[in-house]
Amino acid sequence: MSDAVAETSVHPLHFLYVADPLCSWCYGFQPVMERLAAHFAGRLGVRVVMGGLRAGNTKPMRAEDKAYIKGAWTRVAAASGQPFDQAFFDRDGFIYDTEPACRAVVVAREWGADAPLSPLAFKARISAAFYAHNRDVTEGRVLAAIAAEAGFEQAAFAARLDDAAMKSATFRDFLIAQEMGVSGFPMLAAGSEAGGYALVTNGYRPIDGLIEAIESWLAKGAPVTPATEGA
Repeated sequence: MSDAVAETSVHPLHFLYVADPLCSWCYGFQPVMERLAAHFAGRLGVRVVMGGLRAGNTKPMRAEDKAYIKGAWTRVAAASGQPFDQAFFDRDGFIYDTEPACRAVVVAREWGADAPLSPLAFKARISAAFYAHNRDVTEGRVLAAIAAEAGFEQAAFAARLDDAAMKSATFRDFLIAQEMGVSGFPMLAAGSEAGGYALVTNGYRPIDGLIEAIESWLAKGAPVTPATEGA
């Protein structure tokens, strides 16, 4: 698949990171993921797959939805130290559809060698815009503006965001996550498409002990489970 080629051709062994820009626990995990990517650069590439947490949702948030999300944000902030703009909860009629933000990350991933940011870094931009700055990243114009701030050409990004091929590629990501049996985000594994993957974490986990555990795994020859169909 094109995303696998783009991100793992130089590093057959890689992290497989299944996440969603509008998943609060993924936002909390972002600093951990960035440290892992930096520490293992040159040894483990990073393949980012969009999970589609609430892709295609059409129902406006209710009071009970806001209460549930506020509780989740409180727990994520306590665990990770990531900032949250509580003004989000003053919104009325917000439709929590994560598909547009996922699609924007796919556009960045498929941009090619001249992309100004990696998919991982661009996902972080979108997440921060939503959680820390209360920007409506369900809107294509907002996503294109964030892309422009990151160095993408805004009009070209907006056009690709609306392209049917990018919508199809995003849906393929969702299918990959489903076929792998991923039911929660973030999910991080390490390995290769040919040989399979070893689970690093299914859900948020702090950095403590992770680097050492992955170093030990590499030192043992990177043992993995059988390749996951569709991964």
